Amino acid sequence: MRLNKYLQQAGVGSRREAERLVELGQVQVNGMVAKVTTEVGEADVVLLNGKPIGPSTSSQPRLWRYHKPVGVIVTAKDSQGRQTLYDALAQVPNFKQLPRLMPVGRLDLTSEGLLLLTDSGPLAQILMSPQTALVRSYRVRVHGALTPAQIQQWQRGVTIDDIEYRGGGVTHESASESGQNNWYTITLTEGKNREIRRIFEYFGCEVGKLIRTSYGPLHLGPLKTRCLEEVPAGEVAQLLQQVKMP
Repeated sequence: MRLNKYLQQAGVGSRREAERLVELGQVQVNGMVAKVTTEVGEADVVLLNGKPIGPSTSSQPRLWRYHKPVGVIVTAKDSQGRQTLYDALAQVPNFKQLPRLMPVGRLDLTSEGLLLLTDSGPLAQILMSPQTALVRSYRVRVHGALTPAQIQQWQRGVTIDDIEYRGGGVTHESASESGQNNWYTITLTEGKNREIRRIFEYFGCEVGKLIRTSYGPLHLGPLKTRCLEEVPAGEVAQLLQQVKMP
């Protein structure tokens, strides 16, 4: 097994983070300073900063809820100088005392709402996987309105520019007095790049506001914008059982 994968399974973070630790000389395999290309097996002794580490030493993964605001891009760096997720998180009290966190999926620049963060690369991958099919819920305000036929088409699945989008739940919530603006609740089990915006545009509607309110069993609730809170360990344990993570 590649060392970066081994370290990821041991809970140090993403494979990129694992490679960074190796390059800093903080990882030893069988008493020798490791290289990124080092292969490890069950009989090998791996040390991180002098302490044994491996999949068997990994504690339960941890999860956090973050209320991402509009204008924050979910990436580590941005060539256009926009505020990144980690720029925003750096403003959260005590964030520097937390382990290295990675986002579970993305919300685009102009979307807001629930963004999950975890210290476990494997957990992030499982939660994002289309095979896991966790339901994501969104409240969306649009200029325009869907017809009953369009709602049924969306529920069956839509193909736009040769990209297939799975069917989703579509519920009309309310309309403005003029009827020109409408709120919808949308539920998805996959969430491709800009999926909701593209489908509404395909049906002649323009999204004005998009808020993710839940991801699987985890909900945004009353969490205020730019606030971060850890998900209780009991809820994480239940989630791990639901997604069948070893």
